[in-house]
Amino acid sequence: MGKFNKLYTEKGWNLNEEPWQKYPRPQLKRDSFFSLNGEWDFSVGNESYNKKITVPFCPESILSGVNEIFDEKETLFYRKNFSLPEDFNKGRVILHFGAVDQVCFVTLNGKSVGSHKGGYDAFSFDITDFLSTDNVLTVAVNDTLSDNILPYGKQKRNRGGMWYTGVSGIWQSVWCESVPEKHIKSLKIDVTLNTADITFDGIENGFVTVENMTFDIVNSHAHIKIENPNNWTPENPYLYFFTANSGKDKIQSYFALRTLRIEGNKLLLNEKPYFFHGILDQGYFSDGIYTPACEDSYTDDILKMKDLGFNMLRKHIKVEPEIYYYECDRLGMAVFQDMVNNSDYSFIRDTVLPTVFSIRKDDEKCHTNTETRDAFISCMKKTVVQLYNHPCVVEWTIFNEGWGQFCADDMYAQLKQMDSSRFIDSASGWFKVKNNDFNSLHIYFKPLKAKTSKKPLFISEFGGYSYKIKGHSFNIENTYGYGKYDSKEKFVSSVRQLYENQVIPLKEKGLCATVYTQLSDVEDETNGLLTYDRKVQKISPDEFYEISEKLKEI
Repeated sequence: MGKFNKLYTEKGWNLNEEPWQKYPRPQLKRDSFFSLNGEWDFSVGNESYNKKITVPFCPESILSGVNEIFDEKETLFYRKNFSLPEDFNKGRVILHFGAVDQVCFVTLNGKSVGSHKGGYDAFSFDITDFLSTDNVLTVAVNDTLSDNILPYGKQKRNRGGMWYTGVSGIWQSVWCESVPEKHIKSLKIDVTLNTADITFDGIENGFVTVENMTFDIVNSHAHIKIENPNNWTPENPYLYFFTANSGKDKIQSYFALRTLRIEGNKLLLNEKPYFFHGILDQGYFSDGIYTPACEDSYTDDILKMKDLGFNMLRKHIKVEPEIYYYECDRLGMAVFQDMVNNSDYSFIRDTVLPTVFSIRKDDEKCHTNTETRDAFISCMKKTVVQLYNHPCVVEWTIFNEGWGQFCADDMYAQLKQMDSSRFIDSASGWFKVKNNDFNSLHIYFKPLKAKTSKKPLFISEFGGYSYKIKGHSFNIENTYGYGKYDSKEKFVSSVRQLYENQVIPLKEKGLCATVYTQLSDVEDETNGLLTYDRKVQKISPDEFYEISEKLKEI
């Protein structure tokens, strides 16, 4: 065991009210909203409920009030007493969970309302028939992280280095809404540069109002055409907000008009060549781990990266609450979205051999466990459905550095069938495959070099320079990063030189997207542009913005 600092973010330290009270689903919003976030009863291994926990923070986090790591054989038990407002029920009451890691069983007033498996997707239950005046909601959670079957990301029981503290239980918002008997259950939005086609699930007829224009919903479909359209880009993140009415139901939502296409070795946004200047965003916070103190913490991270000139975040092996993607939609930040990996990881097989010897493998024969493969595909499909309508999401990454990689060409085909409107990096880093929209490279420990590429050249990870700041780092004793600097001046100079001397010249080879590692420090890793507690920014806009502008020049 090492020595660790207990680090609070500024927003976490000042958190003195019920957390996460904003509406959690911006693309299907109703007036009806009842948050169940806040203090719950909690216990481990039995239903004694002898502790308190603050939801939606995982029990391993400081902000949860528990701050303990439990044996994965132990079941976590949650209990919440609540009463809905008298005028809340409009027909049916739906209970929503943003995400629970990994397997949960839900009861209301002693009766089972359902269960769910998977730690990264939202789910819901109709609880109308189980409600009373005073309600007791219980959630039992099992997190069998070590079997590697369900997607788990960078979590590990034995954390350290590139592995982080495991997360268990409820880690996103819990809330209720009331809906009419017949209501809009979901919507799917497909766009061009001047049209939006909206398909509604749950209703057949109604109307959509957008910017003082009204369009009919016929057979569950509305076709919207915009004259003189305002197209979405990170520099111009224009959103078309609309309402949809059907019978007694009314929802608010939005769309953006933008297209993505590849021409030769160029990436096109709205039919124009575009350079995606990105940074790795793992979505970890010093006090909430998987969940920041409040929704505005996402806004802060996005704006700080925009101020440095970045126009893209690579969301690394994690799926965030929908509010994260709404903030990227609203503020203008493209997202390259990773799928969440599962299966086992071998440092020799998956990192050393491909890095040192450029060894390839036949991935059809890898990770052949049917249950593991099915779990990955299920999570991939749920991720696409959940994030499909967000204009900020412009790319999907299927496998990262061979980790859990199997049949990548087939996975590319499956994903392309689900979503043909976005770029796909089917094998990020190495273990190259035929079906990939990019020539995707991870380059650490050596100079950035590449041959002229027939496909868009994507340096999907590089950098990772470590600059550890005393008092703002999690691990007091150990440090993990690529190249270590003991002063701000040396760190800033090295980052600038990396871009000026190695990255920018690669544009002549077809380079059209980059991802620097990384946005913030994470536990042992001190290679962020922000410290883990978000209190120190290691490089300022004055020191980096003109580098960003040179890189993005087309």
